[in-house]
Amino acid sequence: MDQKALRGPGGRVGDTTAARHMRELDRAEALRLLATVSLGRIVFTQHALPAVRPVNHLVVGEDVIIRTHEHGALASLPAPSDAPGVVVAYEADVIDPVTHLGWSVVVTGYASVVTDPGEADRYARLLRPWVAHPMTSALRIHPDLVTGFRLEADPTRLEPTLLDPARLEPAVRG
Repeated sequence: MDQKALRGPGGRVGDTTAARHMRELDRAEALRLLATVSLGRIVFTQHALPAVRPVNHLVVGEDVIIRTHEHGALASLPAPSDAPGVVVAYEADVIDPVTHLGWSVVVTGYASVVTDPGEADRYARLLRPWVAHPMTSALRIHPDLVTGFRLEADPTRLEPTLLDPARLEPAVRG
């Protein structure tokens, strides 16, 4: 048991853990972190409502590349003829479920189909599907807005984390 045990409301015992704070990431750091993971979530509009799909990705320069299959919701995103693509958001994170420390990044921009056959073949080799559907095309998300934050421990502040007194050793319960 932690030597710094605290009595909380109702006499419950807690241990001290470092409080967390959020630090905003700059664009370069956010994209660098995004490139370190392979799974994220794309947010798009389907039937006039927000929809979210988990997908694997890779980062090429600042662009996020994902693959789609022929009859999937992402393959039918209608792009207005006068727009550079369809507005989407892409989010990925790594947050430890125990410490609640980590990071999250959101890229917002236009998604468009990769039309160059050489590029499409390259992405087909680099992005292996995680599902049994044949992937027929690739989407490029060109970010206009990149935001992110890192959840970090703040060692200068302590916050009590309440524990179940029944789990404490008899000598500590006193």
